[in-house]
Amino acid sequence: MIKAIFPLSLIISLRFLGLFIVLPVLSVYALNLEGSNELLVGIAIGGYALTQMLLQVPFGMLSDKIGRKATLTFGLIIFIIGSLICAYSTEIYTLIFGRLLQGAGAIGAVASAMISDMVREEIRAKAMAFMGASIALSFAASMVLGPLIGAYFGIDKLFFLTAFFALSSIVILYLKVPNPPRITHNYENNTQEIFAILKDPDLVKMNITNLLQKGMMTLAFLVIPILMIQDYEFAKKELWMVYVPAMIFGIFAMGFSAVMGEKKQKPKLVLIVGILLFGLSFFVMGIAHNPYVFILGVILFFIGFNIHEPLLQSLASKYAKVHQKGTALGVFNTFGYLGTFSGSLWGGHILKWYGMDMVSYIVIITCLLWVVLIFTLKNPIYTKNLYVPFKEFKEDKLSNLELEKGIIEWYKNENEELLVIKYDSKIIHEEKIYTLIN
Repeated sequence: MIKAIFPLSLIISLRFLGLFIVLPVLSVYALNLEGSNELLVGIAIGGYALTQMLLQVPFGMLSDKIGRKATLTFGLIIFIIGSLICAYSTEIYTLIFGRLLQGAGAIGAVASAMISDMVREEIRAKAMAFMGASIALSFAASMVLGPLIGAYFGIDKLFFLTAFFALSSIVILYLKVPNPPRITHNYENNTQEIFAILKDPDLVKMNITNLLQKGMMTLAFLVIPILMIQDYEFAKKELWMVYVPAMIFGIFAMGFSAVMGEKKQKPKLVLIVGILLFGLSFFVMGIAHNPYVFILGVILFFIGFNIHEPLLQSLASKYAKVHQKGTALGVFNTFGYLGTFSGSLWGGHILKWYGMDMVSYIVIITCLLWVVLIFTLKNPIYTKNLYVPFKEFKEDKLSNLELEKGIIEWYKNENEELLVIKYDSKIIHEEKIYTLIN
């Protein structure tokens, strides 16, 4: 598994490193550009999330039609162009345009769909955990490297570095990433597929979960630095000393998530634990009266966030049919970026006018309602996959699967010469399936 997904995880981590590395210093840089003000600086910082939100679905749909590698290449080229525009910008509007272009290379859903293509469902959460850990390491590295490189070489050089990361990713994509398996299925091309995805109750619940989780993330990154600096007198250059240990705890939490969510087959329990940790973390940060208690709240938040991180994409891909993974994960990531874009907006308003106590109350109430939502989610542990070599079934018998109750879908992995049959183990058993195809 690691051999198959390591190059792709490296591409994803390099891209996120390029996005993250400018965050600690971008506001200072942008405020000194011609025509700049605080509002425009805010757009420059968060604008990439807006274009990511708008283009996740189109990129996902495109990858379902023209292939994952071609779509990833297209997105990375757009990201390179946006990075170079940012590097050469001398006034704020050019910088904003460059940041919007960086976000327009919306390849997150495509990369996740490609991992889903390459890794069997039974170990997909481990693969997603590996990818999530690489993103977490990119974030931790960016919190240290961004200020140092920006201080010694200039912040514009950070954008040249992000362009180099993206160019390196294209090279890795074609030299090291294996081609995803060629899949044939019995679905007709359906231009209304996105509406079917939006009506699927379990995918809708996963989309809401991603929105809330990413909203909690940006809310946390709003309140943590403000309170650490204003209330506990930390210097800006010292914030990494809080983030990096919290991220280390979070990385260990990913292992727990992968084991409990997949090996122990308790994904709903893992989601609920993460949600309760979100609520507890904001409660602790809300009542804290010294920096040590507040930092405990920060650590609890990162543990909760990273418990969710490896599981969400994996679960969403399980509820999606084989022919709609790119589109479904595009919708899923769109909701996530909507949370990213909006979480800090309402959080900043509440924090300014009502204080941290009110932020904590709202988060706790939201988490309680969120737990209720997860209780209604269909448990995927009864969904199984049967892998049948081509020589062990009769082609003319496959039509028997169409009307059989308990058969969710079937498709052929042409590369591995396997017929993959997804079924509900509470309704039908392997022995019955074999009788249907022989």
